[in-house]
Amino acid sequence: MLVMVIVFLMMNCIAAIMMKIDKRKAQRGEYRISEQNLWLVALFFGAIGMTWGMRRYRHKTKHFSFKYGLPFLAIVQLIFLVYFIME
Repeated sequence: MLVMVIVFLMMNCIAAIMMKIDKRKAQRGEYRISEQNLWLVALFFGAIGMTWGMRRYRHKTKHFSFKYGLPFLAIVQLIFLVYFIME
């Protein structure tokens, strides 16, 4: 159980940092992190951090899939984590 919580926290930190890095690269006109890679991290329990990063850095907020998909995935992952801890 502890390992699951640690992985969950690490993935969310990584996801938030990825949003910050991608935003900075977008501002500089540099090569970006692909949306596929961002979604991959979000799917592997990083959706809460990715959602926070999206709102904090105002990045990908106009993309429908990010604007609505990430918060939905974050809720699903949070429910899964709570269920896993309660078991």
